[in-house]
Amino acid sequence: MAPASKKHRKKKPSFRKLLKTSNVKLENKLKNRQFKQQSTAKKQRKEQRKLRQAISDVSHQTLRPLERYKKKPEEEEEDEEEFLETLPTDMMDEDDLEQIRAMAQKASFITRDLSSCAPVHSKKRKSDQPVEKYEKMPRKMKQEEEKELIHLLPIKDKSGLIPQTMEKPVVQKADEENEEEDVKYQDESGEVEESKNFLTLTPEEHLELRSQKLMERKLQIAALGSAILADPNSNIKKLKELRTLLMETDPSVAVTVRKLVMVSLVEIFKDIVPSYRIRPLTEAERAVKVKKETQQLREFEEGLVSQYKFYLENLEQTVRDWKQKKHKGSQAVSLACYKGLAEVAIRCLCELLVALPHFNFHNNVVVVVVSLMNEPLKTVSEMCCEAVRKLLKQDKLGQASLATVRVISGLVKSRNYNIKPAVLKTLLCLRIKEVEVKKDTEQLTPKQQFMNFKDKKKNLSRMQRKWKKAEETLQKELLEAEASENKDKKLKLHTETLNIVFLIYFRILKKAQKSTLLPSVLEGLAKFAHLINLEFFDDLLTVLHSLIMSGDLTHRESLHCVLTAFHILSGQGDVLNIDPLKFYTHLYKTLLTLHAGASNEDTAIMLQCLDIMLTKRRKQITLHRALAFVKRLSTLALHVMPDSCIGILAAIRTLVHTFPKCDILLDNDMQGSGVYLPELDEPEYCNPQNTCQWELHTLKRHYNPMVRKYTAHLLAGAPSEGSGALAVELSRRAPGQLFEDYRQKDMTFNPPVAGPPCRKKEHFTIGSAFLDSNLKAQADAALQVEKNQDSLDFYTHFTHK
Repeated sequence: MAPASKKHRKKKPSFRKLLKTSNVKLENKLKNRQFKQQSTAKKQRKEQRKLRQAISDVSHQTLRPLERYKKKPEEEEEDEEEFLETLPTDMMDEDDLEQIRAMAQKASFITRDLSSCAPVHSKKRKSDQPVEKYEKMPRKMKQEEEKELIHLLPIKDKSGLIPQTMEKPVVQKADEENEEEDVKYQDESGEVEESKNFLTLTPEEHLELRSQKLMERKLQIAALGSAILADPNSNIKKLKELRTLLMETDPSVAVTVRKLVMVSLVEIFKDIVPSYRIRPLTEAERAVKVKKETQQLREFEEGLVSQYKFYLENLEQTVRDWKQKKHKGSQAVSLACYKGLAEVAIRCLCELLVALPHFNFHNNVVVVVVSLMNEPLKTVSEMCCEAVRKLLKQDKLGQASLATVRVISGLVKSRNYNIKPAVLKTLLCLRIKEVEVKKDTEQLTPKQQFMNFKDKKKNLSRMQRKWKKAEETLQKELLEAEASENKDKKLKLHTETLNIVFLIYFRILKKAQKSTLLPSVLEGLAKFAHLINLEFFDDLLTVLHSLIMSGDLTHRESLHCVLTAFHILSGQGDVLNIDPLKFYTHLYKTLLTLHAGASNEDTAIMLQCLDIMLTKRRKQITLHRALAFVKRLSTLALHVMPDSCIGILAAIRTLVHTFPKCDILLDNDMQGSGVYLPELDEPEYCNPQNTCQWELHTLKRHYNPMVRKYTAHLLAGAPSEGSGALAVELSRRAPGQLFEDYRQKDMTFNPPVAGPPCRKKEHFTIGSAFLDSNLKAQADAALQVEKNQDSLDFYTHFTHK
């Protein structure tokens, strides 16, 4: 055959052509080759696995002997008789018959070794050895227990790798169980002996034994606590050991130990809890390998959260058992002692509420503490209310306040407004008013403006633009560093909190106007009135006036209504065209209801009303109205306590400075026509210009030195300088501050009052008592006669007659 031509011969690809081959094609070829190798290797591994499985099944399989049923001796005899009957005995001799019987008993199908491989009908060998038969017979071998092997590092030899194994040491469980039983028996016997000894002890020995046990528990608590505080990351597991002491079962020390553990755990958690909230890890985060330090930190956080959760559950369960009057667990703690335990648990919850508002489960603590604010027991209720006040005062972000207000709203609604007024008074501690004031001031301050690109290109050179850019970036970073919290988020939280607060107040005004919560509601509305939406002002003022006119309110509640109305009108309510004359009339009429026998709390509200109604609205006040209030306040100062009198005199001084024409009340001259009508309740028409402040002359002789000082200052015309002026520290204080400073809380004089001067009594003498000499002579003669008569005898006097 002729060689192939050059045209039809296949050329080898050149190096350049190989370079032009697609990389994708080469990768596909490589992947196909690798896939084939992997598939063949997988098939081989599968076959080897099957082979190993079959071998292991055969090696572990144990031979089981055939089941043989033993017959009873009676049945065996019957079978032999039937067999003999079937034999043809009439054609055999006796010797043959005996031989057949012997052969029947040794039949091969009965006595043959089934496990042997010999044929059934093989001839018997005369030289059969009984030892070989015995060896061939199957017998049960003692199965040894499979020992667990530990695979070690292999040894490399010329032939290859030699695997190395070692038997795992087996622990004798029986010995351990026996030892545990012995220990239990010893413990039980020891407990029985202790109980017997405890019953035979005297009271003094009982106390000594209790003090000894208590000292052991105290040392244990102190050791665990100091170890945890020394290294919390490594000793976090000791928290569980310390927490288990809350389940102390010894009746003699159970209550004291549980109280000590509760208080100790509170202090430990306050020290070791981080300043952030710990969130649970996701599955993806758990699967990622991390550093040793990170893993240790994760274990610490998980252990801390779990132990904190269990601790809170124990505290809550203690309080719940006390409220439900139940025993929990063992009878180590009597039912009478649960009250003391519950009070300690509540105190711990209150401390955690205030100290850890940022940590996990804070909302759960809020729910428990707020529900206890309405507790009938006074100590528990005051403790919880004080804790909530502290929380609201120190909350700067607003998250804890929002959670607390939500729970209080739910409590008010669930109890159908039948709660203590102290629960709603805690809402007055919200810090929303201060934050809103800061917001307004920040809006008034001009913001720093940066130059745009056109201004820079027009006014600055290239180098100046470069420096200006660096300076602006630096200023932006400084502004970001100064910002403490996100103001939008804070404003949103405060808005939501206020909405819930006003919802509580409006519900009570609408559905429970005669409840004891109305003073707290009015006081809260007076504080937050400047934050109410302008659309509700008209309706709210109408409701307040209807409450005043209904006559169902006390004087204190009516004063709160007046104060709330003017708080509304002093803020955004300036734009409303509302005449508050009816509120002035009501305050003027209510002033005389204050007296020394009433509560001094009403004086503080009255001073606030005077400040916001007269001083801050001076442009809307007429002179007749100001004179009427000054005259009525002077009358009121005569029959109130000294602290209230000082506050009222300070308010009169403020009104005199605000309305200088009020000094006409210090003169006796009449201005205009008419007579002053003190019993009239209309301040505009009682003719106050035709009277004077004669009450000041009465107060000038008051026993309190501060009242005398203020009265002398007012009689001098309330000068700012000169001999009649007050000291600087007194003149700068507001009437409300002076009332609080000189308040008689402990039923003591403030300032102290000096006693009357001690004067010697003048002795009465008879000689200087008579001015007439004749009368004196008659008196001396009568006295002389009485001295001579030793005794009086009325019988002799009658007989002579």
